[in-house]
Formats: sequence, structure tokens, C-alpha cells
Amino acid sequence: MATHNANNERIKRRYFSFLKEAKRQSEPTVDAMAKALNRFEVYTKYRDFKKFHYEQAVAFKNHLAEQNNQQTGKKLSKATLHSTLANLKRFFQWLSGQSGYKSRFHYCDAEYFNISDKDMRIATAQREQKAPTLEQVKHIISTMPIGTEIERRNRSLIAFTLLTGARDSAIASMKLKHVDLIAGKVEQDAREVKTKFSKTFTTFFFPVGNELLEIVTDWVTYLCEEKLWGNDDPIFPATLVKVGVNHQFEAVGLDRKHWSNATPIRKIFRDAFESGRLSYFNPHSFRNTLVGLGETICQTPEQFKAWSQNLGHEKVLTTFYSYGEVGNERQGEIIRGLSTPQQKAMNLDAIKLAKAVLGQSE
Repeated sequence: MATHNANNERIKRRYFSFLKEAKRQSEPTVDAMAKALNRFEVYTKYRDFKKFHYEQAVAFKNHLAEQNNQQTGKKLSKATLHSTLANLKRFFQWLSGQSGYKSRFHYCDAEYFNISDKDMRIATAQREQKAPTLEQVKHIISTMPIGTEIERRNRSLIAFTLLTGARDSAIASMKLKHVDLIAGKVEQDAREVKTKFSKTFTTFFFPVGNELLEIVTDWVTYLCEEKLWGNDDPIFPATLVKVGVNHQFEAVGLDRKHWSNATPIRKIFRDAFESGRLSYFNPHSFRNTLVGLGETICQTPEQFKAWSQNLGHEKVLTTFYSYGEVGNERQGEIIRGLSTPQQKAMNLDAIKLAKAVLGQSE
């Protein structure tokens, strides 16, 4: 039974290089494309791409719609169908222009990977993004043990995530020198920190409570003064694992190196929320928490613009569109509150904010 096709592998390698070098796509984007192509090849039993026919696209589309998610056991979501088929469509459109493939099929044949308009609306619909409240995060932090340096690291990690709103990949790669406790800021330098789109920006600590700042301050002080670590050492180091007395691997402390990826960070979050008996919220959800806080306390367009920049957004609209959807409960509060006469000053501020947002889109 075939497990690959040599011709397909060669042309896929060219396409992946095209995505990375010419289109400047990220590794996760290329990985998603590779996964989509693998699904298609498994279905066609690794048939040569030169034999592609639009009927294959239709048949695969129907096949994919009947597949189950391995984790949930339910049918694949419309969003998964859309992303998988869209990746295949882009690949075969590119392939139709390559030497050796031009005469095999037409550019428009890839259009048969499209899903219906109805499924497209379901797949791309914006839904309310769940995020923990400030009180929930503080509760989780207050219940976390601090008996070992690993436990202290874990508690400081969650406090730092809320204090800065940094993404988990950035936190995993961040060094002590990037944190300035005196100025109350973090320099997310893309030359060393894995920021989204490799953007460099400064984040000042968000006003989420002095107790969180104290936790992070104590942690940084511990690394610098007690462990005598330097500027280029990680602020949140990986766990040091050694063979214990029972001849089994066990965590014995902190390793003086970065995590290779953000997976351990997400596990720390999951364990903390489970121990605190709350539903799990991933690190990225804390950014939604901060946006909600900003919408509550920012009173002027300039303040919200600064808040948006602090999250690494160049435009205020990014904050509104990606994170700023009003939750159902808050939506109800606002609508009910409109029946009460508002102060004139508050109305003027709302008008200024609206104008500032519209100005960002011009």
C-alpha cells in the first residue's frame, strides 16, 4: 500500500518553499497546508497530482464532510472544512501554472473545492470569545502552591500573562533583559522574542492589581539575586528533568534554558484552572480579558489607542474586530442602560471615540 508519491513530494516541497520565501507565510500556516494536502493524498491513495480532476475535488469535499473529529467524535466543524478545502484550492490554483501541470488541468478546476454559501457563513461567523474575569484569574493565582521553585514559576507565569497580555510563544522566548521592573514594561523585541508577525513593540504593565505585580517582581528578583541568572537567561525557564532514585525521570528544578515551544505553558494553565475548579481558559484568552477591561476603564480615544498599542495592535480597529466583541451579558446591560438619560459629557466622549475609530480605518 502506497504511503507517498515521489512526484507529489517534490512539487509539495517547491510549494512550501514558495509559501515561506515568496509569500512570507509562517510555519503554522505551512503546517496547515501540509496537513490539508496529506488528507487529500490519503483519500486519493497518493495519486499523482498530474492526474487531478475536478471530480476528485467534489468527491473529497463530500468525503471530508462525513469525517469525525478524533477528539470529540463529532463531524468536522464547518470551519475545519473551510480551512482545509481553501488550502487545497490555493495549492491546485498555484499548481495549474507550474511546468508539467499546465496542460493537465485548468486553474478554474480548483474552484470545485469551494463550500456552499450557507456553510461559508457558518464557518466564518464571529462568535463570542470566552475569557475569564479578572476575579477568576486572581482566584486561580491565589490557589496555586508556591512550595517549590517550579510552583513559584508557574504562579508567576500566569500573573505575568495577565500583567502583560503577551502571547504564550512570546513568553516562552522572553529573556530577563526584556523585563524592566523599574519602568514597569516589557520590550517585545522581535529579534529575540517570538512575537506575532515579528513585530517589535513595548508593553507597559496593565493596571490589573498590585498583587500580581508583586508576584512577578518577587520572581524576577529571585532569579537575579538568588540564582544569579543574567540578562540572557529565560524569565520562565524550562523544567529540569533527571533520573531520580527510583530510576524514573522526574522534575528536579529549573533548567537554564527556554522552552522550545508554548505547549508546556498551556499545560500549566490547564492544570491551574483544573486545580482551581474552574473551566479551562488558555493563555490567549487573557488578551480578551484585558480588552474587556480596557473598554470599561478607558474614557477617551487616546486612552483606548494606548491600550490597543499595549497589546501590540497598530490600529484600534484590530482590537475591536479581533477581541472587542461585546459579550451577551454586557450587551444586555448596555441596551437596558440606554433607557436611562446619560450625562452629556459621556455622550461627547462616545462620539469622540467613534470618530477616532472611523479615522483608523481611513
